[in-house]
Amino acid sequence: MAPLTWDQVGERLYETGVDHGVLYLPDQTGVYNTGVAWNGLTTVTESPSGAEPNAQYADNIKYLNLISAEEFGATIEAFTYPDEFAECDGTALPNPGVAVGQQGRKQFGLSYRSRVGNDIDGTEHGYKLHLVYGCQAAPSEKAYATINDSPEAIAFSWDVTTTPAPVTGMKPTSLIVVDSTVVDPADLLALENLLYGQAATPAALPTPDAVIALFAGP
Repeated sequence: MAPLTWDQVGERLYETGVDHGVLYLPDQTGVYNTGVAWNGLTTVTESPSGAEPNAQYADNIKYLNLISAEEFGATIEAFTYPDEFAECDGTALPNPGVAVGQQGRKQFGLSYRSRVGNDIDGTEHGYKLHLVYGCQAAPSEKAYATINDSPEAIAFSWDVTTTPAPVTGMKPTSLIVVDSTVVDPADLLALENLLYGQAATPAALPTPDAVIALFAGP
């Protein structure tokens, strides 16, 4: 068996960037069958929580650790957002150009890409598709400041909590990540055709089971 080596050519990997954001709205049955491009997406901060140990003692010793349930949250930052996101942000649009706040907040799904780079290809080495289910946005601040000699665009931000979706044979999840440098290119294309839509098919977010089945092989 060969000894371990570090930092070999082509193995100096890193991740960077965020692009190809898509907002998905569910129908009355919870199926995410309406996808809309999210322009101006600047940052998605994934923030898992939970999975905390709860020590149990017996016979005067630490007997075991029980681990609490893990939850997935995120923070979305963007210069703008799709009109369709209004109902997810507690805003009703009764008439064109008229927005009424403090309304109910609809759940949504989200997908976005992060770049995978290495020392040979740079950021063109590959990418990861992040699929997020059961999202709900919390109220957020919007700071409108005077225009000065160093103008900046307003950066909108939303804290997002999630409700996990069921996965056959596994615990429910709110997040699936697909690595383009590992999966079969044809299977990846099939997934992207679903996520981004085609001429005769609208963009949609498939269920976790459907995503896993795409990459199950022959």
